[in-house]
Amino acid sequence: MKKKIFGVHDDNTLRQFKNCLRTGHVAGGVLCADGHYGYSQPVGGVVVYDGQISPSGVGYDIACGNKAVRTNLKWTEIEKDLPRLMDEIASTISFGVGRKNKKQVDHELFDDPDWAVYQEIGKQEHDRLKKLAKDQLGTVGAGNHFVDLLVEKETGDIWVANHFGSRGFGHKTASGFLNLAVGREFSDRAPGESMEQAPTLIDLDSELGDLYYRAMTLSGKYAYAGRDYVVDEVLSILGATSEFEVHNHHNYAWKETHFGKEYIVVRKGATPSAPGQIGFIGGSMGDISVIVRGNDNEANADAFYSTVHGAGRIMSRTEAAGRMNWKTRKRTGGKITQERMDQAVQKYGVELRGGGTDESPFVYRKLRDVLDAHKETIDVLHVLKPVGVCMAGANEYDPYKD
Repeated sequence: MKKKIFGVHDDNTLRQFKNCLRTGHVAGGVLCADGHYGYSQPVGGVVVYDGQISPSGVGYDIACGNKAVRTNLKWTEIEKDLPRLMDEIASTISFGVGRKNKKQVDHELFDDPDWAVYQEIGKQEHDRLKKLAKDQLGTVGAGNHFVDLLVEKETGDIWVANHFGSRGFGHKTASGFLNLAVGREFSDRAPGESMEQAPTLIDLDSELGDLYYRAMTLSGKYAYAGRDYVVDEVLSILGATSEFEVHNHHNYAWKETHFGKEYIVVRKGATPSAPGQIGFIGGSMGDISVIVRGNDNEANADAFYSTVHGAGRIMSRTEAAGRMNWKTRKRTGGKITQERMDQAVQKYGVELRGGGTDESPFVYRKLRDVLDAHKETIDVLHVLKPVGVCMAGANEYDPYKD
């Protein structure tokens, strides 16, 4: 079994990674330098299966990922107008849990043949999930999901980037298949699951494995469509056009060939980085983001062509922001004060809309540190600095366990 660990990790993360490698038909695994403790499989963890797929490894936010585009604008053209532009982005795009798009978005994916998966599960489930998907297409969600305006310092180019996945549709798809895998009904209320949950595995050549793979693929198309829509909305607000784009999932399972054999590669919070493949990796709101390209070398092959998806958390949401009392809507006991966060963001020169202390720069590693751990496997092509960051508000509940 090939195994590779990049960077330094706490005991919980390492134990969880090792447990994944011991469960099922595992051919190898990677723990990226931004890794941290997650639900069932660590975030930043990659597990390579022979003939199996892991819905718990892909996680609840199926096809979470990034899109970034380089626009035709320069920083000097929008600098003075930045506050107004960020206000318009915040008011035009829906952020937060359970949000519906103000406009119904029609898209060809709603005619995709893989909607038949949900028909096989049941007409009621199909109709309910399809309606939810239509209502939420083009909304961003909560947690660490964002829309950013960034500047490439070397050129002055303005970039637009976003980060989110398949929204409530993907979450209910994940919950449903995790239920089916253990003999419950698709729409059953799942019992409270531990972060220590052993990986849930399904044989890919089984009927359930085929249904999950097709549902995951449809969720991936949905996430791509949502990120496309949001970027187009921001370009419209800016009066800009896209000159170059990068688009990738980092919570997904891919059929890939490694060392002469086809496997299922489950990446939870890890960016695919095959030779020549371009990816976007976002740092915190007080740090750089980058465009990277996978190298064609042995080090990258040994990493199963996988790299980081972000800087990686070093502080939990509760530790940073405190424990929330949902009746009073107030938090107590957090390590990061609003004043400290505001000072840091202002010093870095970011126009922020939304975002709580649980997403402050202090809760993440420095992106350059995690990139340095992977320097043999990727090249950094563009270094981008955020100038505008838009997220859900501070007290939004984040339903994702990973």
